Amino acid sequence: MTNKLDTAAYIAELMAIDTTLLPADGGERFNRLIFARSPYLLQHAENPVAWYQWGAEAFEAAQSGNRPILLSIGYATCHWCHVMAHESFEDRDVAALLNRHFICVKVDREERPDIDDFYMTVSQTMNGNGGWPLNIFMTPDKRPFMAVTYLPKRNRGGMSGLMELSENIATIWRDKTEMIENNCRAIMEALNTARPSATEAVDPDLIALETKTLQQLQRIYDRHYGGFGRAPKFPMPIYLSWLIGQHCQLPQQDNTSAVSPLQMALQTVRKMRAGGIWDHLAGGLHRYSVDQIWLAPHFEKMLYDQAMLSQVALEAFQASRDTTFLDLAAEIFSFVGHELQSPQGAFCSALDADSEGVEGKFYLWDTWEIEESLGAEADLFCRFYNISPEGNFEGRTILTEPQDVHEFYREENRDAIATGELLQHCRSLLLKRRAGRIRPLRDDKIITSWNGLMIASLAKGGILCGQLPFVADAARAATFILENLRRSDGRLLRSYLNGASDTLAFLEDYAFLGNGLLELYEATLNQEWLQTATALTDDLLRLFRDPVSGEFTLTGCDAEQMPLRVSSDHDGVTPSALASSSRLLLRLGWTLDRADLLDAADAALSGCRTDLQHNPLGHLGALQVMRMRKGEPVVATLNGSAGTPEMDDLLQTLATSAIAGLVIKHVASQAPASVAICANQTCYPAVSNAAKLTDLLVQTGVIHETGP
Repeated sequence: MTNKLDTAAYIAELMAIDTTLLPADGGERFNRLIFARSPYLLQHAENPVAWYQWGAEAFEAAQSGNRPILLSIGYATCHWCHVMAHESFEDRDVAALLNRHFICVKVDREERPDIDDFYMTVSQTMNGNGGWPLNIFMTPDKRPFMAVTYLPKRNRGGMSGLMELSENIATIWRDKTEMIENNCRAIMEALNTARPSATEAVDPDLIALETKTLQQLQRIYDRHYGGFGRAPKFPMPIYLSWLIGQHCQLPQQDNTSAVSPLQMALQTVRKMRAGGIWDHLAGGLHRYSVDQIWLAPHFEKMLYDQAMLSQVALEAFQASRDTTFLDLAAEIFSFVGHELQSPQGAFCSALDADSEGVEGKFYLWDTWEIEESLGAEADLFCRFYNISPEGNFEGRTILTEPQDVHEFYREENRDAIATGELLQHCRSLLLKRRAGRIRPLRDDKIITSWNGLMIASLAKGGILCGQLPFVADAARAATFILENLRRSDGRLLRSYLNGASDTLAFLEDYAFLGNGLLELYEATLNQEWLQTATALTDDLLRLFRDPVSGEFTLTGCDAEQMPLRVSSDHDGVTPSALASSSRLLLRLGWTLDRADLLDAADAALSGCRTDLQHNPLGHLGALQVMRMRKGEPVVATLNGSAGTPEMDDLLQTLATSAIAGLVIKHVASQAPASVAICANQTCYPAVSNAAKLTDLLVQTGVIHETGP
């Protein structure tokens, strides 16, 4: 049996087992999770806890045995999920207790965001917070009565232990059923009370709301280190994207603000790129920083973070014309291509924080390792990356760049280009050495929505960077999703790992993928991408829109429903499903001249007015789309053959210009490439080269002469 500390090899070995030879409960060695495809569930397949997957078998067992359910939700690269598994779920005493009193159910939150969203809302309503692992005690009919996150095995330092808490709950379940019922009822009432009615709201004053939001961000902005708040500090790409959008659409705010929207965004991206949250050898962004200064990250790398930060980097370039942001996006694309792209072309979910059972071990350095690897160049490298024998993280070192690279070169009296090339050579040597270590687990699960985010960023980035291979990577991923995660009846599925899952896709899957396909169309002018995006959007409306209110639901009308509908309008680590759906409807409605899609976008946005006014920072995705809707589209009709250098130049000019509400249409012909612009209720004569296009955009006021 493979050493479990080599998690990737261990999961691969489990996946290779012929499960058709096993009994229904997994047999002596395994529990029922051995039949799962999720790496997270497979990590628990040898637990002595008699885990079930979410489904009828578990609920029927709980009902027939009159036992409560312990629902434990996490994901494969979650550090604290690993900690709780090692302390409790691998412990035979804990397992005996849980198996005696509960039916235990494991859920991968990335496979079932609907389950996670509902029970996370329960935790936040009950406790004021949430996180993973999320552990829910509930009745056989799925009604929760207690929610907790990480628990140690035994009571410790004022924190309840899993064993003591489980014993208490088992006693209450047996002797005080009315207390359980009262808890269930109170929780459901609290959840219902917390849902504001859309009819209470009036149309927001958009300028006033944006001003209020900007002031809130300015109050929490860290002027020294960038980012928002103190510690832990998250990248918050939705904040950054909104700030850049404010600069591009309302540039006058830059002159009236104490610290401008653009300054906040650019400073934050630069500080993250220099900090330990960025992997300075292979590229890629870690999940978040545990400190205020971006030094020590939580080391997992998520696909959605790479997609979102690369998108922000592209927007930062559009707004500033600083090519270092293009370089950052290209570095992320390179990391994703090398580390997260599957052989079939789609993108895997994440890299774990842990290797060999230790968080961050794969990424940390001792001075002697660097000296041994780099020889005479080690001294310069250590000065550049602030490396000392004492280390900066538990006796070892996380690589971080100096605050000002060019100042470092001046102080060292070194040529910037030559020194940059030397440092790059050193990084390649250390990357080669690091490749010999035991690697963190890669969660090979391919998730439709996250791939949609990455497809969108790659397609846009390929045009902006002038790198058509990035566009080709986006097209490969989209092709895989459409061929493997779309049933013959057109219904999308959620995820793929050694075959498509049975889980139906959610609203975010349709919205993110639809937007990605629309970006692919605008990058390639291939009508097939536009046609498929249109078909998915029509399905989105049929499956997820309430025919009366026009509001969206997270799950389709053909899918399993949770005990209470959870709102789809609150941003998380990605834009809300409502915001992304509305953006898709708006862009596609403009592109196809379909008023029904514009009406659907308006109705969806109307449904989140109350939430938006109460908590604008939690709904910046919707606020962005409202600003788009407030303006008029700028329609660029391209004429000629797709894929010619002349046509690509026109596309790159349009992309670089950061035009709010840009709509690209294409008329295929054998004529020389040209583009006609319609803006401000006026259509202008076609132009045939990038310079003339830029002049036209400036003359018509679509962009500013000095850039957006």
